[in-house]
Amino acid sequence: MEARKDNTIVLIPSYNEAKTVGSLVRHVIALGFPVIVIDDGSTDNGDRIASDNGATVIRNKENVGKGLSLRAGIEHIANNTSYEWTVLMDADGQHHPEDIINLVNATSGHDVDMVVGNRMASTKNMPLVRYCTNRFMSWVLSRICGQDIADSQCGYRLIRVAAAKRMDLEAKRFDIESEMLMEAARKRFKIVSAPVQTIYGDEVSKINPFRDTFKFLFLIIRYGFKKNGSGVSSKTND
Repeated sequence: MEARKDNTIVLIPSYNEAKTVGSLVRHVIALGFPVIVIDDGSTDNGDRIASDNGATVIRNKENVGKGLSLRAGIEHIANNTSYEWTVLMDADGQHHPEDIINLVNATSGHDVDMVVGNRMASTKNMPLVRYCTNRFMSWVLSRICGQDIADSQCGYRLIRVAAAKRMDLEAKRFDIESEMLMEAARKRFKIVSAPVQTIYGDEVSKINPFRDTFKFLFLIIRYGFKKNGSGVSSKTND
């Protein structure tokens, strides 16, 4: 079944994003999509702001990382709601809420399990180091997954809840994006891309391209390969 407003919920992990999370929640709800915010132990009242603007908030007692937060959110949706699709987006204001429609529309008429946002059609505002690391990671992951993934590091994506529930995810932090793609490929899920925009403001990125590139390479090495047609194995350690 394709994604629609009535069967799709938006999942937003948030850590100290009080400046942006309220406006983001309001815009998403105005588009007709309900929102769950996983507050990752914030100390800036971001959880209260998200709740005041209409989100259902699940709060981690301490900061555990984006990966664990997303995994907890997906588990909550799968076990406690009837939504069939979930949009994953960041709380820092870099994702345009209107682009949710592009992700949803990409499921129309196709047997799709995951739609990954693609920012690479317009990269003039993307920092050069991010552009280079993203191109490298996307090239590697496209070959591992056996599917063309133009922007593998984009956290703005849509996934079928039943498919997400079947993934054996173990990543705790930002490597969740890469692990999710490898798990989707291992399970033979169909991955497609849809164009999205990205806003680059004066915020300080939580991603370190050099550190996270090394973590990405170690993730691939740990994940390993199996000759099972998917190209990747099922076991990794975070």
